[in-house]
Amino acid sequence: MRILYGVVGEGMGHATRSRVMIQHLVDGGHEVEIMVSGRAHDVLARHFEGVHLIHGLRLVYEENTVKKTRTALENLVALGEGLPHNVAAYFELLDRFAPQIVISDFESWAWGYGKSHRLPVISIDNMQIINRCSHDEALIGPHDTAFRLTRAVVKTKLPRCWHYLVTTFFFPPLRKERTTLVPPILRDEVIAIDRAAVERGDHVLVYQSSDSHESLIDVLGGFPDTDFLVYGLRRGIESNVVEGNIIHRPFSETDFIHDLASARAVVAGGGFSLMSEAVYLGVPMLSVPLAGQFEQTLNGLYLERLGYGLHRADLGADDLAELLARADELRANLTGHVQDGNRMVFDHLDRLIADIEDGSDRPLI
Repeated sequence: MRILYGVVGEGMGHATRSRVMIQHLVDGGHEVEIMVSGRAHDVLARHFEGVHLIHGLRLVYEENTVKKTRTALENLVALGEGLPHNVAAYFELLDRFAPQIVISDFESWAWGYGKSHRLPVISIDNMQIINRCSHDEALIGPHDTAFRLTRAVVKTKLPRCWHYLVTTFFFPPLRKERTTLVPPILRDEVIAIDRAAVERGDHVLVYQSSDSHESLIDVLGGFPDTDFLVYGLRRGIESNVVEGNIIHRPFSETDFIHDLASARAVVAGGGFSLMSEAVYLGVPMLSVPLAGQFEQTLNGLYLERLGYGLHRADLGADDLAELLARADELRANLTGHVQDGNRMVFDHLDRLIADIEDGSDRPLI
């Protein structure tokens, strides 16, 4: 079938998991055109033809916090510049490709195309768990305002899809129909790792999506007996930059996955993709979500509830000391997580597409 696949560009996890799903569709004989914004465009364009760059929102970070005013202003300017291009790409696709199904990873332009042309839209992302599942009041109560605001945004982002495949390593009860919870979508490079044969190192992997979180260095420097492999804080470096026990690493997908799989523990934000990979590989994690990003907070809350890691609003020396002291205990808890690669999500998607091909009478609401 001809499939339009939309990928939101904020956060590289959307691109990495969409690459896996798109490759599965291509291998299955489907024709796929891709609409994507931001940095995700370059990732997908390296692997596929038919990748259209469109305008999407971006977040501005400073010291592990989303700067809402700067984010709003920069997106307003970009919207004026990007809107004509989006419309042109929209109608070009309409004339040339004529998709039969739309799949969206939290991307609105592809969803809008599908709804305006009465096409089945399948949502594949982790964000919909906020709206389509019930969450324990004891867990989210202290974050009730942020939860309600985020749920309202998620609810209006991709409403009335034909079906929702929600990727997750935690499984709260469903509260909406047409929803299936599936394990996280993993890169082939992660699945290829023989987890039983991995030799654990003594290093801690640190990942930062913001390059301005300098206060982190002071905390790490307080543990001189531990090596910290830091990704993301020094952008543009081409080789390791060593500052005492802190080793800034240039980005390499191969090196990053190796460093992650062999790590004693991970310190990162609350991004779903890295957290999911750490859970799959059995590496305990200290999650310090971006302030103002409730989705990351929710991931961290469930990570700690399951005993897979720790969740903290800020990173202090005591928090890092607790992670190091409890690493073995948390790693033992992670053995309870079972996932057969991407088999489950592939099977569910294939069945949904087959239902559409067979003319399922499910209403296109």
